[in-house]
Amino acid sequence: MLEEMLQKVANGELSPAEAKEKLATFENLGFAKVDHHRKKRQGFPEVIFGEGKEASQIIDISRAMMMKKDNILVTRVSDLKAKEIVKQLPDFQYDHTSRTLCMKNSDEMSLTKGYIAILCAGTSDLPVAEEAAKTAEAYGVEVRRFYDIGVAGIHRLFAHIDEIREATSSVVVAGMEGALPSVVGGLVSHPIIAVPTSVGYGANFQGISALLTMLNSCASGISVVNIDNGFGGAYNAVMIHRIANQTLHK
Repeated sequence: MLEEMLQKVANGELSPAEAKEKLATFENLGFAKVDHHRKKRQGFPEVIFGEGKEASQIIDISRAMMMKKDNILVTRVSDLKAKEIVKQLPDFQYDHTSRTLCMKNSDEMSLTKGYIAILCAGTSDLPVAEEAAKTAEAYGVEVRRFYDIGVAGIHRLFAHIDEIREATSSVVVAGMEGALPSVVGGLVSHPIIAVPTSVGYGANFQGISALLTMLNSCASGISVVNIDNGFGGAYNAVMIHRIANQTLHK
């Protein structure tokens, strides 16, 4: 890529200023350094973590990223902050449940085959499950949702198990004792990303009990991300989905 760009400068097809801009690995906004080469290194553009950032900062970072024509995802955004951001950048779509903002500028992965299954044990886990779903959809991957299928009524899981088995990977979200990923892990042949949530009564310890259950699962093929990290679970699932598609296309 570097040699090709230098050749274009030598041929007069590209100005030195344009080449410098294309080669810049990040853009310094003063309060933030926007990583424009994240996609080149990792396959996906940088995601904005909205918690702790002012609306004006998110707006400035988003404007810098818009120049690259990538999809922009902002996580952990309050309703009030989102309202202010959308007023300035109306192309953003806000989802209250997942607390995410998404701006679609590319359909790069929309032609991939298959889908990711997002499983949720209980309705109280929906914010984390929807953060996972919106993350996967921001990367152009089809998502199929299977919600409120926890182990207290396990027949609800079995009603959907055939469709779940056809997914390239599953993100399984659960609070309380966090048993659902272990059950699903014994029923499917694809990778499972388990996401513990902080939902539960006192002895749940804000998700630690669910986390430990998932880490100690006797079912194989289960990986565990941090408590309430729907974004991280979906990111891993999308990477698996992409590899699965590369294998299909060979």
